[in-house]
Amino acid sequence: MASLIHTDTFFLDTFALRQWDDPEFAGARLSCDKQQFVQKVQAAYAGGQPLVAGYAPFCKHIFIRNYTGATVGALPITDDNRHLLQSAYTRRRPDELAVLVRWLPAAAVRATEAAWLDVILYSREQLAKEYEAMPTKQGAGQELPDAPWGIISIKAQDEDYETPMQPITMMRNALGKEEGGSGVPLDREKYEQATAYWQAHAQIQ
Repeated sequence: MASLIHTDTFFLDTFALRQWDDPEFAGARLSCDKQQFVQKVQAAYAGGQPLVAGYAPFCKHIFIRNYTGATVGALPITDDNRHLLQSAYTRRRPDELAVLVRWLPAAAVRATEAAWLDVILYSREQLAKEYEAMPTKQGAGQELPDAPWGIISIKAQDEDYETPMQPITMMRNALGKEEGGSGVPLDREKYEQATAYWQAHAQIQ
């Protein structure tokens, strides 16, 4: 198995590869060079861009200017696009439980180029635990690089700060590592904030 792309501080985790390689991926699709991307993140960090605390101690964010051409991954729901909303039970991986999601079809809406990329990071230790808990997960059994932070997801957005996680993702995390989550218990206050945000927004797919 080929080693993961990495620098001294960051590596591109297998979970993030779908944003380049999976034509059915619902979030930000990236066509830039993967090695160059990780190097861009390293350069931003070396240049003083901080790691911002995420929803758990093992999660951080680093925000870099969008140089990839990726378009925003979500839009506000308005009277003009509400009738376009679609929903279905989907799963991120074959071995995960299907959950209900809704989206705006990419072909039916106009998504502008995002100003920022929210690069979401998990610690190497956390990723090792998750792979151990779900041996069928793609990438399980692969030796992780010595770099301390794995890039697990990239969100294309106009904000240079974290926007709320989808409520269903919070629920999956609370289910535990064996179900593809992180094992972090549900925080009711943050869940209510997330539902308020996603009541008014929809991802583009």
